[in-house]
Amino acid sequence: MNFTAARAQMMGKYIVRTGATVREAAAVFRVSKSTVHKDVTQKLQEVDFGLYEKVATVLKINKAQRHIRGGEATKQKYLRRQNNP
Repeated sequence: MNFTAARAQMMGKYIVRTGATVREAAAVFRVSKSTVHKDVTQKLQEVDFGLYEKVATVLKINKAQRHIRGGEATKQKYLRRQNNP
């Protein structure tokens, strides 16, 4: 197994275990979001299909919740501005 395949498996296991977003996984593994996404959607599918399916489920949930997280972040931003004019 090459380095990229091993990294893809490590990222996949991390995402499944923690429910992390691509952005969070990128920060932990110190790679770009693009690298995480490519590794867990393309490379992982070739290396460990069972893990790939689990990761795909987590990513699907994260994508469905993305608008909620974004809205909450915006709300917090404006609350901070309101409290500190």
